[in-house]
Amino acid sequence: MESAARIAAAALLDTLVACRAAVDLGPITRCHISLDGDLDAAVCAEELREALDGWTVHPQVGDDFADRLADAHARLSGPVVQVGMDTPHATPAQLADAAAGLADHDAVLGPAEDGGWWVLALRDPAYAAALVGVPMSTDTTGADTRAALEARGISVGTTATLRDIDTVPDADAAAEAAPGSRFARVWEELRPR
Repeated sequence: MESAARIAAAALLDTLVACRAAVDLGPITRCHISLDGDLDAAVCAEELREALDGWTVHPQVGDDFADRLADAHARLSGPVVQVGMDTPHATPAQLADAAAGLADHDAVLGPAEDGGWWVLALRDPAYAAALVGVPMSTDTTGADTRAALEARGISVGTTATLRDIDTVPDADAAAEAAPGSRFARVWEELRPR
């Protein structure tokens, strides 16, 4: 469990760095995070606190993942780019591209290779209410999310497809995609052999 927590912390830290760097590229202007659990009890707690300096931290609220996503968006105003920590190889430019797609669409979805999605940009965070009831972490989550948004009259664009981390081969691919990252270093050290 300690190894899994260190790998997860590395993925989160790389994601936080990418998000903060995306602010410098525009049009993303501020960073928020929804967390579950006690940050003070987390592996790498001091590093995480330092990386979160200047971020607005919200608790996760909801019965399931879709509910928690909708709640996180409901706390915000203005356009939102939402990314999880399971794509630590996502670049600031890819996040900024998702945001830029909102010039032409109400929403921008970044498909994941496994049928899910890795990023969701919304012109209006209230659109995330469409996520409630969408089964998450399935091989149809991406298509189901697009359908739920479009059923509400929300135009949906697409950005880069990435491979998110669900398996050892996924983690190998993420580490290879970002060889100098914290995730790659920790994964190489702790990878199950």
